[in-house]
Amino acid sequence: MTHQGDELLRVIIVDDEEPARRLLSELLGDIPEVQIVAECCNGFDAVKAVCEHQPDILLLDIQMPKLDGFEVVELLDPDLPVIFVTAYDEHALRAFEIHAVDYLLKPFSAERLTTALERARTRKGQTPEIPFEAVVTAARPQASHLERILVREGARVHVIAIDQVDYIEARDDAVVIHVGPKEHIKPQRLSVLADRLDSDRFIRVHRSFVVNIDRISRIELYAKDSRIAILADGVQIPVSRSGYARLRELL
Repeated sequence: MTHQGDELLRVIIVDDEEPARRLLSELLGDIPEVQIVAECCNGFDAVKAVCEHQPDILLLDIQMPKLDGFEVVELLDPDLPVIFVTAYDEHALRAFEIHAVDYLLKPFSAERLTTALERARTRKGQTPEIPFEAVVTAARPQASHLERILVREGARVHVIAIDQVDYIEARDDAVVIHVGPKEHIKPQRLSVLADRLDSDRFIRVHRSFVVNIDRISRIELYAKDSRIAILADGVQIPVSRSGYARLRELL
């Protein structure tokens, strides 16, 4: 992996197992073009380290407590090349291969690591052809509905329990998650987030609004074929015709 005149590849290692971090560090130490700028043992530290060091490549374990690798990626710039490091997971590996995402299957060789780094180098500074959220969605296990929403503010990560959410609003290319008087802005499309919520609890009442059904106090007719949902705290949310039909099925 010799590229005369190329800058060093600044790499961050993220793995909750110390032996795995040590092995990656030793293998990377034999590659002159690589500089390890941080090693992290959990996802929260990884998000902070990426913000502080602005690496060229992230070597990221998937199976981690607190925040798994997919959740870390969700909080980062989609332009950052990520090499997933994982134990055997047939579903995830199939998704990575379909979308040409780099991954290292434990245990891996020095040659396999070098190949993955070379691929990531060629993608440096390029926007992925396929939105990374689509790759992560495909690679995730077919799990139950979201139990929490993660929002990053600088290097800080907010973990919002789904029961705390009153409603979610689309705003430009982001969503605004309303929790009482607080607003949390997350760069994500409302349709993507809505698809991961329990549809029996969170109803898309309007193209721009998803509401926690437990927060609805009443529904009022606003104009001909136009209605509004009044939440327990007095907030008024527009309800479309199709949204009202969905509400009637559950209320």
